[in-house]
Amino acid sequence: MKLENARILLTGAAGGLGHELAKQLHASGASLLLAGRDVAKLEALRATLGPRCAVVAADLTRAEGVALVARVARDFKVNVLINNAGASAFGLLENQPRASIEQVLATCLEAPICLTQALLPWFKALPEAVIVNVGSMFGSLPFAGFTTYSAAKAGLRAFSQALRRELADTRVAVVHIAPRAIDTAMNGEAVTALNRALKSESDAPDAVACEIVAALVRNAREVHLGFPERFFAWLNGFAPGLIDRGLAGKLPIVKRHAAYRQPA
Repeated sequence: MKLENARILLTGAAGGLGHELAKQLHASGASLLLAGRDVAKLEALRATLGPRCAVVAADLTRAEGVALVARVARDFKVNVLINNAGASAFGLLENQPRASIEQVLATCLEAPICLTQALLPWFKALPEAVIVNVGSMFGSLPFAGFTTYSAAKAGLRAFSQALRRELADTRVAVVHIAPRAIDTAMNGEAVTALNRALKSESDAPDAVACEIVAALVRNAREVHLGFPERFFAWLNGFAPGLIDRGLAGKLPIVKRHAAYRQPA
């Protein structure tokens, strides 16, 4: 897609990756509808970017929030939806509050599905439209300590693939992009320490944003970012038992960091 012709609804625009995506998409000529829950951060970002930007503040985990954003998006004449908003919860499943589990599933899986559904009739009537779902490597390479997040992102990948096949006879493209760990505030101290202990690479938000923009421009459909994670994600689909055995030795490290409690 030519970004000069793109009118993009970007969810999670106030977050670390969302902020970088907004900057790079705007610099490439796209018009942006910035969506999120923190109106002050959204307005500050709009002021930084300048023209060709609008803001809509809403909670996409609620039906009224989805309805509001969809209505504003149609008025803005969006032809690209980037489902970028996310939430994570690190820790052993048995220790996680139900509210935390529900928040991750609602933000990472239910909200993108419902917002996409609300905009589909509009998109199908356009000459060209694109839906971009920002997933995670954990959706293809599920990891201990991230059970709910892995489940949500695996579901988002399956949703993307199924929807792409469902829309094969339309002009609506569906893109799924799975980054590895990203250096954002969403990680928290425990996750940062775990990545350091496991010697896991993390990518800067601007680098990941650049990859997402490039995928949109070249009409990619399924992209996994980062090596060797990309290889292990493929191997997990082919021979998950090998990954089970390979990750078993890392479990004590995960458990040690999952027990960390950030000081109040």
